[in-house]
Amino acid sequence: MEHTSYTLRRSRRARRLRIAVHRNGSVIVTIPLRMSQSVVKPFIAKKWSWIQRTVERFKRNPIQILPNTRADFLRLRETARALVQEKIERYNALYRFAFNRISIRNQSTRWGSCSRKGNLNFNYRIVQLPDPLAEYIVVHELCHLVEFNHSPIFWNLVAQTVPDYKERRRELRLRRLQ
Repeated sequence: MEHTSYTLRRSRRARRLRIAVHRNGSVIVTIPLRMSQSVVKPFIAKKWSWIQRTVERFKRNPIQILPNTRADFLRLRETARALVQEKIERYNALYRFAFNRISIRNQSTRWGSCSRKGNLNFNYRIVQLPDPLAEYIVVHELCHLVEFNHSPIFWNLVAQTVPDYKERRRELRLRRLQ
C-alpha cells in the first residue's frame, strides 16, 4: 500500500468506521467518538484498492459543478416547481401514488427526497439538468412513496417508466451540487 493522506474526523453521530473519497481526491475517514484510532490504518489498508479505483474513476470522469447562489435559487425556484409538477403529473398518471406536498429547496447534497409523510422535495437546480435526468429524479422520488429503500422492487418500479435508469443515474453522478 502506498502512502495516502487522509483527514480523520471523529463524530458523535457515527456508528461505524467510514471512508469517503471526494471528487477532488481527498479521503475522509469518519470514526465514532469512542472508537480507538488504531483501527484506522488497517481499515484503510483493507479498502486501499477501492480508494484507488474511486480516485481514478473521478479523474477519468470530470464533473460539472452547478452554480448555486441565493439569487439563483430565488430566480429559478418557480421554474423548477413548474417543471417538477408537470413531470409528476405525467408520471404519476401511470403510477397513481398518493403524495402530500411538493417542495422546491436549495439542498446542498441531494437532488430530491421523499418523506414517510408523502412529501416530495426537489432541488431547484433540477432545471439546470438535461430533461432525461430531471425525469429520472422525479420518477425516483415518486417510487420512494411506496418503497422507502433501493431494493429490487424499488428499481423495478423505476424501470417501468425509465428503463435506462442506470445510465441516467450514472450521468447524474457526474453533476455535482457542491
